[in-house]
Amino acid sequence: MANTSCPVAAAALLLAASVSAQTGQNGDTDFDWGERTTSYPPSFDEQFRAPIVATPIDLDVETVVSGVVYPWAIENLPGDSGYLVTERTGTVRHLTSNGELSAPLSGTPEVHNEQQGGMLDVETGPNFADDRMVYLSYSKPTGTNADGNTMSATAVGRGRLADDFSAIEGFEDIWVQEPPAPEPLHYGSRIAFDEEGHVFITTGERFTFENRPLAQQLGTTLGKTIRVHPDGSIPEDNPFVGNPDANDSIWSYGHRNIEGAQVVDGQLVVLEMGPQGGDEINRIEPGQNYGWPLVSYGERYEQFGGEPVGTGQATIENAVEPIYFWDPVIAPSDFVVYEGDMFQEWEGDYLISALVAGGLVRISLGEDGRVEAEERLLSDVGHTRDVEVDDDGSLLLATDQEDGRILRVSRP
Repeated sequence: MANTSCPVAAAALLLAASVSAQTGQNGDTDFDWGERTTSYPPSFDEQFRAPIVATPIDLDVETVVSGVVYPWAIENLPGDSGYLVTERTGTVRHLTSNGELSAPLSGTPEVHNEQQGGMLDVETGPNFADDRMVYLSYSKPTGTNADGNTMSATAVGRGRLADDFSAIEGFEDIWVQEPPAPEPLHYGSRIAFDEEGHVFITTGERFTFENRPLAQQLGTTLGKTIRVHPDGSIPEDNPFVGNPDANDSIWSYGHRNIEGAQVVDGQLVVLEMGPQGGDEINRIEPGQNYGWPLVSYGERYEQFGGEPVGTGQATIENAVEPIYFWDPVIAPSDFVVYEGDMFQEWEGDYLISALVAGGLVRISLGEDGRVEAEERLLSDVGHTRDVEVDDDGSLLLATDQEDGRILRVSRP
């Protein structure tokens, strides 16, 4: 679902065509949710279709740079050092604050660039000011199978960003998903850090009917969130340490495809792409099961019969409920928790980049941690892959296109 050349993504786009047909740069109170794909009732009122609101402000959108090939992630560098941008095709580039895009940085890993595979997330490490360490997630080629198909796995590694921004020096993997798979789909993957410096990595279950049950198997790292130290070693308090049948790096399990992640008030929060219907916001509790592929608020894609997922239920005992879900889907790709001076009305809100809804989806939460309002913004800019807050509080958006753009959203 990460690009429209994939049949899964095309199905999702057709499904949610009515969702993306909004106009205007401000929020739209006349927004039409569209028809549901399933009839599963939410477990609590605030879990689904929060009141649609519109912020009474104008927004300016300007192109910082165009010609970025399927940009996947933007990372704001400290000071006036510009940004790092990944291109799914396999490169990392430096972008100056003046909009000058560098040649591809040297020293980056080889990627499996096919469908949803390629260069994915980029994050500066928690001690970047001292060590200039940069972390990358990507689809790592691991050989071929008996049929001659390339095998690949989600991987995360790190290296030092050169002082002149021309290279990532000494790059090495700190974590590689197990087992690899031939399907170039559902890699995840975002990187997030907590205040103690732990590295959280999100993954996918690699899509197929054969692979997805592995999301429930603790001996694999498909369909899991991962928690490691910056060098890839395992924290002793990870929930499955000491379990001989589990991978020690696992933090939670039962996930489909997580492309958004932030640590919020010390807790990992993720955005999870559902099937046909059933995109989710999940707060991650260590060691817990999030249900996929046993349960979902969505259903299988039409080309696979449109049948119920797993048990045919949206909930099951001992599986954690999402705090919010969408049906039809928005295809959430990443989000930020807004902190800044420019849009003080949105302080603490989730601003979500979305491949199907387009533009931004804003989620406002109440003091009880439940969703109290939703806003759709800038849907006319099309599919967005990442969102970042700049130092002045303006927003940077990456559009998911072959001739992709980095956009700046600000007040007039």
